[in-house]
Amino acid sequence: MTEYQWLRPLPDPAHLPALKPEYAHRRPALGLGPLDPPPRILLLYGSLRERSFSRLVVEEAARLLQFYGCETRIFDPRDLPMPDAIAGDDHPAVRELREHSLWSEGQVWCSPERHGQITGIMKTQIDHLPLAYQGLRPTQGRTLAVMQVCAGSQSFNSVNTLRILGRWMRMFTIPNQSSVAKAYLEFDEAGRMNPSSYYDRIVDVVEELVRFTVLLRPHAAQLVDRYSERKDQGTPVATPADAAGIATALPLRRVRHGFVKRIVRRIVIAMEARRHPERDAHGCNRPGGNIGGSEDRKFAGRRIGAVYQRHC
Repeated sequence: MTEYQWLRPLPDPAHLPALKPEYAHRRPALGLGPLDPPPRILLLYGSLRERSFSRLVVEEAARLLQFYGCETRIFDPRDLPMPDAIAGDDHPAVRELREHSLWSEGQVWCSPERHGQITGIMKTQIDHLPLAYQGLRPTQGRTLAVMQVCAGSQSFNSVNTLRILGRWMRMFTIPNQSSVAKAYLEFDEAGRMNPSSYYDRIVDVVEELVRFTVLLRPHAAQLVDRYSERKDQGTPVATPADAAGIATALPLRRVRHGFVKRIVRRIVIAMEARRHPERDAHGCNRPGGNIGGSEDRKFAGRRIGAVYQRHC
């Protein structure tokens, strides 16, 4: 993998002290879609403090994602400039963030709640992800899980805002979410989350994210295929009539084949009627004729077949 400057390493990735593995599916998306290659998940957090609880939640989520067979990347927003502070947002950290988003199939956003809303750090990262970038779409069609940490009682202002942003970025936000109340009480000195209902909810959210990512993986491009974008790009699609013509081309040939055969048969019968007025319309002798009916039918059939082969 390319060396990236703003990827945060994940400490103790295989150590899950709060998880009871006997209750965890190692492959929660089994049967929902292709598991190979592993789902690719980008995780963003919204605080720069040394002991950032949103980052610690993201790290717990990343360990669980790896436990479930995913690849993860955690972006460090420390050096991101403010949006529009640099002409064209031409900054290496911005370019790297966009590259990670393009790499991802799903994302996890976790923000603290500050003054009843997400933090500026969280919004800055999202603002640096445009709907379109160099002809590509860094967020469209990806799955999204939203989480928040609270300093006091449980709140849902940040996750609600993140849901609005996810919809605006044309992402598929999963139904489940996590909000950790009094986050400073939920982690030990080493920064690992204690067993609790809050941790169990994070497991639920991660498990669900994996399922939705694998489920939507084969259909993501089709689900976000838009008429307005095809029109702007000048990319026409086959009309129903075209599709019907392609689908029925072989049956139509067969219909034409049978139609021509019927016309030739009528022509041959008319010709035979002129040459042998004593025979009926089937080429058989009329009553009193000299030749048997079955033999004449065979003759008429051979005659029609020969003319059809010559002309068709």
